[in-house]
Amino acid sequence: MERLVTTSQAAEILGLSLQGVHYRIKKEQLKSIKQSGKTYVYIDENAQAKTPTPSKQKVESIQASSNNDVKFKEIESIIEVKNEQIVLLKKSIKWMKKQYTSEINRLEKNQNKIIDVFNSEIKLLQSAFNEMRAIYKPQIQQEPIVTPKTEEKVQNHQEEKKTFITLKEFFAFMKRNNKSEQEIKYIIFRAIKNSDYRFIYNKNEKKLLILNADFEDLI
Repeated sequence: MERLVTTSQAAEILGLSLQGVHYRIKKEQLKSIKQSGKTYVYIDENAQAKTPTPSKQKVESIQASSNNDVKFKEIESIIEVKNEQIVLLKKSIKWMKKQYTSEINRLEKNQNKIIDVFNSEIKLLQSAFNEMRAIYKPQIQQEPIVTPKTEEKVQNHQEEKKTFITLKEFFAFMKRNNKSEQEIKYIIFRAIKNSDYRFIYNKNEKKLLILNADFEDLI
């Protein structure tokens, strides 16, 4: 049996274009009638709509689209990897910056400590110098200005008013007063320990200065 369909439905069922259906109607290859200004075509009732075979151009288009999808996925994967690398680099930079800042702070603290120690040492040295000057200034005679006319007198005066004596001279003086070397060393050690103003010991240079004074109390 046959059924009546529109030309568009006939084209879909027969797998033809609309122009192909009208061409077959014109060649009387298809039965048709006109109703209300429209053309209808008789089609076998068992005929099913054919799936149009895609053209070569459509196939290439589909393949190109598929390839583009693959490339797009590859690009997305690359971008994702790059983004992960950027995140890791940012974390590394942040960590390095933190370490750098911590090291700078540590160095600044150490520098401040060193400066404080130096300032403390300077104050101690100034204090010691002032104490020494206050103790020994009365005993130290200011040297007169030497002129050609008074040079000989000044030399004689310096010999007579000698401020310090040597360790050898001190030993000789004590031996003249029946003191042994062991006793003399003990006297010097005890005098330095008791801060006897006549014995000035420089710890850094390990030098001993002995004032030219009366040592009757040590005999």
